[in-house]
Amino acid sequence: MIDLYTAGTSNGQRASIMLEATGLPFRAHKVDLLAGAQRSPEFLKINPAGQIPVIVDHGGPGGRPITVTQSGAILLYLAERSGRFLPTDPVRRTQVLEAFMLVMTDVAPASAALFYMAKAFEPPNPEVMAYCKNRFLSILAQVDRRLSRHPWLAGEEISIADFALYPTVAGRKAILEEASGLSDLRRWAQIMALRPDVARGMAVPG
Repeated sequence: MIDLYTAGTSNGQRASIMLEATGLPFRAHKVDLLAGAQRSPEFLKINPAGQIPVIVDHGGPGGRPITVTQSGAILLYLAERSGRFLPTDPVRRTQVLEAFMLVMTDVAPASAALFYMAKAFEPPNPEVMAYCKNRFLSILAQVDRRLSRHPWLAGEEISIADFALYPTVAGRKAILEEASGLSDLRRWAQIMALRPDVARGMAVPG
């Protein structure tokens, strides 16, 4: 059994979507970020960084418990654990990891910049927000070009890259809808939204 400690953020949703997609049994524990539960002594014993998501796999390598933090690391761990969504073929694996890193090092931080810059100024600085928005859209344009060539982010099969990307795209739906172009990204997002495992994962922790 895997214990998932999470909240309704894109980082948390990545982990819950992947758990639903792999079919690995898990229990979800909601961490109330607004109440500061991530800073409680109990939670800090699980993750001293005070961040979600965290998984504790009680049947980890060698049958021993293992704790994994960081949403990207969790997706990689669960892919290896289940043998799904991360190919073993060296070429395909590299393609998936490349797309996965595009999400984790470019798309997700650009989205996070929008969030933090909106909070940095009261009211938000329009020039800063415009810069962050344009940067985010320019990275999404790279994603759109990938999806114009293949149905999934890393090729012909769904992978950890798609599960990593979807919560960020879903969370920025308003920006996506008002942007020009990005038709292949929109098509992909609609397909992802209709997947039962994705829908269930997005609903965790409730």
